[in-house]
Amino acid sequence: MAKELWKGNEAIAEAAIRAGCDCFFGYPITPQSEVPEYMSSHLPKAGGVFVQSESEVAAINMVYGAAGAGMRAVIVNMMRGGPGLGTIQPGQGDYFQATRGGGNGDYRTVVLAPSNVQETADFVQEAFDIADQYRTPVVVLADGLIGQMMEPIEWRPVPRRQLPPKDWAACGKKGRSRTNVINSLFLNPEECDALNRRLTAKYAEIEKNEVRWDTAFCEDAEVLITAYGTPARIALTALELLREEGVKAGLFRPVTLWPFPERALRNLADEAHVKVILDVEMSSTGQMLDDVRLAVEGRKPVRYLGRAGGLLPTVEEIIESAKTAWKEAQ
Repeated sequence: MAKELWKGNEAIAEAAIRAGCDCFFGYPITPQSEVPEYMSSHLPKAGGVFVQSESEVAAINMVYGAAGAGMRAVIVNMMRGGPGLGTIQPGQGDYFQATRGGGNGDYRTVVLAPSNVQETADFVQEAFDIADQYRTPVVVLADGLIGQMMEPIEWRPVPRRQLPPKDWAACGKKGRSRTNVINSLFLNPEECDALNRRLTAKYAEIEKNEVRWDTAFCEDAEVLITAYGTPARIALTALELLREEGVKAGLFRPVTLWPFPERALRNLADEAHVKVILDVEMSSTGQMLDDVRLAVEGRKPVRYLGRAGGLLPTVEEIIESAKTAWKEAQ
């Protein structure tokens, strides 16, 4: 198919419409304002409903209601620098929020992390089917730079999944003997335990089927760089330059932040040629860093390079940090 030039945020909105998105709830806020702008114009033409909510809390409660009625729930988070109100520059400070959850209960959420506009468009479309298959929200987590950049992409057909019926959805009582009730509050401990056991089994199935990652130059890498999103793109340039200088560097890029590809990373850390791991993020003290350390389980030393507040780690900074880590590991 012919390539077209698309801005990241607009590609997100178009991908959702192509995936059959029926409802959009959100409001304009940097760095994703183009998403509601595009949706407000194009979603009604496709037969969908656009609602500009007054806050994130209002938007997510609308999503909650729509999901209870059987709609497929996909959440797109274009991260910006923080803390507090934040800046208009990109960041990766929402990793904990996305992978650990922001509320009470034993639950997990599938998190897809694109590193370019093409992946963003593909992941948004696929996210709807993942949400439908497992009856769980799916988060597409990208930084603001991906939302603001323009890149050529192809609108590729995303394979459709075999999806289960929605006989559980709250759709009224007409034609049925009883009304479906969507409930997340169980006061009886046995009922609560039974629900959590079902959820645990579902999450195990997701971990078995949906974990994804990507690698570059890892076959002989002595310095293994872990990164996702925009920092992973910057790291690709850095490792090519490192190899020109005689430092064998490779990249391990988690594509699913949950389920995290811990076994794949652990297997790499077991390789004798890997001497040290350098985690690169756009956050101050590291958030994916926790999952990297948990996966590695002390097999190799783990170092960290982070920039926060909207700043990007530069190629030069990654090269310098990788060289330092490599020398310390000799």
